[in-house]
Amino acid sequence: MGTSDAAADPRQPVPVEGTGIHHFTSAVVHSQEETPTGMIQRSTDIVSLDGDLSGRILYHPISVFDFANNTLVNTGSQVFSGTVLGSDPVILHDDRFRFEVDLATGATTGQVHLSRSNDAPHPGSWYDCDLEVTGTGQTADGDATFAYIGTCLRRGQP
Repeated sequence: MGTSDAAADPRQPVPVEGTGIHHFTSAVVHSQEETPTGMIQRSTDIVSLDGDLSGRILYHPISVFDFANNTLVNTGSQVFSGTVLGSDPVILHDDRFRFEVDLATGATTGQVHLSRSNDAPHPGSWYDCDLEVTGTGQTADGDATFAYIGTCLRRGQP
């Protein structure tokens, strides 16, 4: 895992890594719209993170299923609440994530870009985190497991 002292050099990105669970089984599906090749689904899901980022994500994906090509693409908005490298608790936002799933094999890859919301006042420190996510399987209940690796850069006041 990354260094436990995120303030070692606040101007340099710090490597981070960890694991997580996407809790599909407790997702709230808000809508499903059929398309010529599949459907578009809007939901609210919870994602748990362990490792250098520790906390929960309130995940609001727009899921585009293409059954003709066996693909799923998730975009939308998500909010992380937790700690980064043992920091005080932070809330970070991401509306640039993208996940791609091969529905035939289950292979999952994605990118996450957590940062402070542009319109949220925040007098303390926050982080910009860029993560690469790779699916690693499923729990016994059918929730997706994954690993993440990337970097976080401390911003704001220490």
